[in-house]
Parts: sequence; C-alpha cells; structure tokens
Amino acid sequence: MGAVALASYDQSGPCLEESLMCIARHTLVAVSVSLALLAGCSGGATESTATSQAQSGVVATTGKQVTVDVFTAAIQDTDVVILDVRTPAEFASGHLPGAINLNVQAATFLNQVENLDKTATYAIYCRSGDRSQIALDAMMDAGFESVFGLAGGMTEWTAADGDITLD
Repeated sequence: MGAVALASYDQSGPCLEESLMCIARHTLVAVSVSLALLAGCSGGATESTATSQAQSGVVATTGKQVTVDVFTAAIQDTDVVILDVRTPAEFASGHLPGAINLNVQAATFLNQVENLDKTATYAIYCRSGDRSQIALDAMMDAGFESVFGLAGGMTEWTAADGDITLD
C-alpha cells in the first residue's frame, strides 16, 4: 500500500497528513482484526500445543523477561533448567520446584555460568526481576542460546499462586 497508495493522494499540506492518518488507522484496524482472528483460531489448543507454542515463544524471547503464563508453560518442558539467582537464604525460604540456586551476587557467579551447557534452555528468576535481568545479560554475553527470565520474579509468581517448595 505504502508509496503506491500515497501517489494517488494530494501531496501537499493537511491533505497529506490526513491521508497518512487514514492509512495508519486502516493498517491498525487490519492488524487488530488479524490478531483477533489468530487468537480465536488458537482457542482450542491442547496442553501440548500450548507448551509447544510457549517453547517457540521462548526462542523469540531469549534474553528477555516473560510473563508468569509464558514462564509456567515453558518450564513444563523437562529439558528447561530453572535457575533461582537469589541468595541461598532466599532460596531456602521457598523456591520453584526443581530450581537450582545460582546466586548472581556471588563472586563465583560468572565462573559457575561458564560451566553450564550453553545450548540448554534456562528459565531464570529472582525476587522482583532485577537480578534475573543481570543474570540474563551475563549469560547472553557468555554466548547462551536460550535464556529468559520471569518478569516480576517471585513476587509475580506468588501473586499468581505458583508452586513453591522448601526442598
């Protein structure tokens, strides 16, 4: 639509601005309708499809923080390694089932990260999301292929009634 559509409009003054706004509105409506149709089509997805879609989304969100829903779906895959980057005391007070504690504030954190499999997928969380972002950045800099964090950390996880264990 771009340049071809613009060529048929008056190229001067407010008419051009109105034409551009009209094009922008039509594009926004088309995108919104498309997204609504896509969402409607996926409403009957099975659990395995939802997990598979979440895993596909994980690749697209590498290095980023994701919602509790995306995080929850992604960690259903037993190949995803869950890293709790809080302090050992915080970890002992309650953590996600299956999580491994790797304190991002420890002097040994970068050495520990270097010993991890860079081709594995890592789901990272902390209390609020700040420390997990530090860990995400460090792991991305170290060449990890698939890492993502829990936006809002344990605060959001507990608000969503996520499972917590003391084991």
